[in-house]
Amino acid sequence: MSDILILAAIVMLVLLFLKVPVYIAVLGGSAVYFVLNPTANPIIFAQQAITGVEKISLLAIPFFVCAGIFMNYTGVTKRIMDFCEVITGRLPGGLAQVNVLLSTLMGGLSGSNIADAAMQSKMLVPEMVKKGFSLEFSSVVTAASSMITPLIPPGIAMILYGSIANVSIGKLFISGFGVGALLCITMMILVGYISIKRGYGNISNEKVTASKFWEVFKPAFLPLCLPIIIIGGIRVGIFTATEAGAVAIVYAVMLGIIYREMRMKDVLQGLKETITTTSSIMLIVSAASVFSWILTKERIPQQLAGYIMTVITNKYVFLLVINIFLLLVGMFIEGNASMIVLVPLLAPIARQYGINDIQFAMVYIFNNAIGALSPPMGTLMFVTCSITKCKTWAFIKEAVPFYILLAFNLLLLTYFPPFTTFLVNLFY
Repeated sequence: MSDILILAAIVMLVLLFLKVPVYIAVLGGSAVYFVLNPTANPIIFAQQAITGVEKISLLAIPFFVCAGIFMNYTGVTKRIMDFCEVITGRLPGGLAQVNVLLSTLMGGLSGSNIADAAMQSKMLVPEMVKKGFSLEFSSVVTAASSMITPLIPPGIAMILYGSIANVSIGKLFISGFGVGALLCITMMILVGYISIKRGYGNISNEKVTASKFWEVFKPAFLPLCLPIIIIGGIRVGIFTATEAGAVAIVYAVMLGIIYREMRMKDVLQGLKETITTTSSIMLIVSAASVFSWILTKERIPQQLAGYIMTVITNKYVFLLVINIFLLLVGMFIEGNASMIVLVPLLAPIARQYGINDIQFAMVYIFNNAIGALSPPMGTLMFVTCSITKCKTWAFIKEAVPFYILLAFNLLLLTYFPPFTTFLVNLFY
């Protein structure tokens, strides 16, 4: 590794820790390399920054972002929440269970964990506190359940990973259902256990009748069909994962018309939010494409792969080391940013160990999700606490059982491939 590359990496890391916007930090480090290296043509800097965002698969990002934002203006959230209340009403910790199930179902619509955490912090946490739940527990359940959102298709993390590592986005979507369901079920069990121990009550003791179920299921039916339409359409070959995003937008607009809750001003505001969100993601992709070119030119992936395979001969030890490394990285660097820099390095090495592409992708994405909840820079933790006014130290203390649960789930995904590959093998 050249001294210039080391200096460029140091500049990038320092800028990241100074909380400079991610794309500026990555471009800053890359610029240092091009300025100080006489063999690097500066024109390539501009070429890579532009071509990095020209992949057709990346079009899925603005499509699904737009669809998720439009869903927020159609009254979908209230309909799905009413459905969740009936389903989980008799379970211990009723509203906390609603929180977890709502995140799971909304994951197939919004794809954004930050949006999910912000929405439920405003909507559910005040109600939970009124019902006797502690503010800390309510905030932790909200932030932790929001982790499920990027795991359920159409998560943006899956689209990014698939485009970077050349892995089927459709297969990642299908695998996400299994991983998201695993986290949802185990989290509901933990929430129920804590609720029983602390005496948090349920919503209702009434038995769910067929008529009551149909009453709340009917309004939620159309929104819940979206993930099925997306996956079904991709599997049958009606449209690609990218085109599925456009289908999702059309479907969201149709729901807005059917429910008569979306106005023209909502459409314009939704488009504005889509442009803002997509721009922030694409700037990171563009910057990271430049840095990835530098790593390739310096043959860092090949050298790193050779070194790791010399030191670590067992793939299970490799997975353990990678998990620890990614958890540490996730505590300091935003998931999508780290993915764009690290996936080109780690995915080829995982393949050489014979690790399934889909399994490694979901393990990587799950690590990123844990990082979003972890101190000192966990975005989900800070977004939730800023809205609920929960003290950060109290949040971290309350979250300990959830961190243990997440570690347990991570081990299951890491060492039991069927949790990530069974549905994919079944469908394909």
